[in-house]
Amino acid sequence: MEKTEKPVLIIQEGEKAGQRWTIQHDLVVLGRGSECDLLLPERQVSRQHVRIRHENNEYVLEDLDSKNGTWVNGQQLKGERVLHDGDEVQIALAVKLVFIESEATAPIKLGNDGTHSTVPGKLRLDRDSRRVFIGSREIDPPLSLPQYRLLELLSDVNGGICTRDQVIEAVWPEAIGEGVSEQAIDALVRRLRDRISEIDPQQSYIVTVRGHGFRLDQG
Repeated sequence: MEKTEKPVLIIQEGEKAGQRWTIQHDLVVLGRGSECDLLLPERQVSRQHVRIRHENNEYVLEDLDSKNGTWVNGQQLKGERVLHDGDEVQIALAVKLVFIESEATAPIKLGNDGTHSTVPGKLRLDRDSRRVFIGSREIDPPLSLPQYRLLELLSDVNGGICTRDQVIEAVWPEAIGEGVSEQAIDALVRRLRDRISEIDPQQSYIVTVRGHGFRLDQG
């Protein structure tokens, strides 16, 4: 059956973080050039960086020989690939987008406090200010940037499992290729658990899945 709902790109990192952009046409180009359908002003982004086309009831992402590359779910894109709901696309490691198949199912704002959550439950993220709430209580002092990036990554995959490679990509993008130890990842997870437990010691929100990675459990 032909899809009638338009997909959405949610910009999570970059100068336009927090914006949602609906893919209205069968062929769109993303890049730094003024001629692009979605303009991404970061200097690391090529003038025409990637193209998304709609064909055979699917949306296909293609890297346009960009200088600084494109990654999907932590894997560098070579050529093109079909996009799936929840795929995370990083443009030149400067802009992070999430592809949502239907605008109707995209994460929405909760209440009047500006917080968002891609997982229903008690934990909410305000992506504009990088504040985190559990119920009505804010984690204060705020999480460190690595802690917040990890929590945002876990939230974005809607209860799915994040591999250690995905954690490195999201938390330490500048260290790609240099190596991040498993001990550093485990220490970060432990510190984040400790910060969350300050607000809610009754639930383990971050679950270690042996041999695979980590996932967010909202209970």
